[in-house]
Amino acid sequence: MSAPIDFYFDFSSPYGYLASERVDEIAARHGRTVMWHAIVLDAQFQPQGGVKIPAALMRSEYVQRDTERSAAFLDIPFKQPTPYPVHTEHAARAFQWLSDRDPEQAKAFAHAVFRAYFVDGRNIAETPVLLELADSLKISREEVSDAFSDPATKARLKAEIDLAEARGVFGSPFFIVEGEGFWGNDRFPQLERWLEKGPF
Repeated sequence: MSAPIDFYFDFSSPYGYLASERVDEIAARHGRTVMWHAIVLDAQFQPQGGVKIPAALMRSEYVQRDTERSAAFLDIPFKQPTPYPVHTEHAARAFQWLSDRDPEQAKAFAHAVFRAYFVDGRNIAETPVLLELADSLKISREEVSDAFSDPATKARLKAEIDLAEARGVFGSPFFIVEGEGFWGNDRFPQLERWLEKGPF
C-alpha cells in the first residue's frame, strides 16, 4: 500500500476549503488515501514572532477576488464569508477529537464546517454553529462541547500543531507525501505528477 497524503488545513483558509473539495478525489485516482490534519495557523506561528501570511493580506481585495475566481474555475460553491477570518481553535479541537476516534466522521465534520463558512456564511467561531453541525451528522453535541475545553483535547491539538511545524508546514493547504511538501492549490499538478511517476 502506497503512503498516504497528509493534508494540513486551517478552517479559516479559503484555499484550504478549495483543497478539501478536491484532495480525496485526486488521491483516489492514484490509489492513495488522505490523512486530514486540522491546524490553527495563528497558534502555530505566534511562537516564531508572527512569521506568517499577515491577516491583512488574507483580507486583501486580491485574495478575495482570487478565491472567488478559483472557486468558479474549479466549479466549487463559494461565498466570501463575513466576518473573515475567524478563530478556528474550537473547530480544530472538535475535529481532532473526532479524528482520533473515527477519521471518516471527522472528515465529514470538516466538510460541514468548511461549507458552513465558505458557502452558507455561518460564523464557525461560534460554538452553537459547530454544535449544530455536529448534531446534523448525528455526533453527540455534549461530547463535542466537552471537547472544546477538555485539557486532553487541547494538548492533543497542540501536539498536532507542533508536529506540523516540525514537518515544515507553514500554510493552508499544505500536503506531504513521502516526505515531500507541497504548499497551495497551485501545486496540485506537481503533486499529481509525483503520485503518477514518482519523485522528481
